[in-house]
Amino acid sequence: MLYAICNLSIIPLRAEPSDKSELVSQILYGEVFKITEQRKYWSKIKLAYDTYEGWVDHKQYLEISEPQYAALCTETPVLSNDLLEVVQDHSQQLITIPLGSTLNGLDLLHHHYDGKTVATINEKNQLISTAFMYLNAPYLWGGKTPFGIDCSGFTQMVYKLNGYALLRDASQQARQGLALSFIEESEAGDLAFFDNNDGEIVHVGIIMEDNYIIHAHGKVRIDRLDHSGIYNAERNQHTHKLRVIKKII
Repeated sequence: MLYAICNLSIIPLRAEPSDKSELVSQILYGEVFKITEQRKYWSKIKLAYDTYEGWVDHKQYLEISEPQYAALCTETPVLSNDLLEVVQDHSQQLITIPLGSTLNGLDLLHHHYDGKTVATINEKNQLISTAFMYLNAPYLWGGKTPFGIDCSGFTQMVYKLNGYALLRDASQQARQGLALSFIEESEAGDLAFFDNNDGEIVHVGIIMEDNYIIHAHGKVRIDRLDHSGIYNAERNQHTHKLRVIKKII
């Protein structure tokens, strides 16, 4: 088994070993992963953080040893805590890194960082403040940064920055936590999940106070939430059908 770390700002994680393949997620700076299969130009990998799998280009990561991988996996994550920061390599070159990048591998990479960090488990009421950092970020299928993010990437990153682990996809996140019977039982920071006509979970957002929700739909935006689902006042219609509310914290 081989192991690696993301030494670039963002690595696209693809469904198949091709640059033309679907973007299923992104690997942010400092994240570590196992390499489970190698081809001529591509590697299939499994992320340590959420066990998500996909294909990455050979040129877009740095191999590390198993002891280095194991050590990084056991440390409390230290994350960058500003929309955009930079690290400096041994040649004094700058590498931009997005909000939520992992900084535990700085010494291993011989990189220097002096920006804002977060490494604590915060109170539940901090989730909404973190969510506002992504407000108006454009929707991007597979995205995980303020420059492009999808609905479950948004919820995962907000929770991660506050010290809580969510799985990657909305359907996976819907299997976590405790189900609530009514909206009235929910608190700011709980997750609301929405399904399609086939009953499949296809969307997730973070509940706010006073029956509002912040979620990624076109962009990270705030809409009304009622017993039917998400109501978009600009379009004067419901855009998502409520399936279940989950208390994660």
